[in-house]
Amino acid sequence: MSFQQSFKALADPTRRQILELLREGPLTAGEIGGRFPMTAATISHHLSVLREAGLVLDERRGKYIYYELNMTVMDELLAWAASFRREEERE
Repeated sequence: MSFQQSFKALADPTRRQILELLREGPLTAGEIGGRFPMTAATISHHLSVLREAGLVLDERRGKYIYYELNMTVMDELLAWAASFRREEERE
């Protein structure tokens, strides 16, 4: 995971919406895809970008793959962003 990959993944509004859905808990690709007016292949691509950026984890459970937020990476991004606030407050 690199910040560059993470921010590139976050730049897309559909991927941000997917992350918002995953705040509620793990979902299958089909459950995620059911919320968007796009093909399964397009949703699969978005999930792949999020996974490669380290923002989501995937786990096979039977015949389904469940996706969930990778809070470790999210925490790293938030800590990095918060570091700017702390420096501003020191001045």
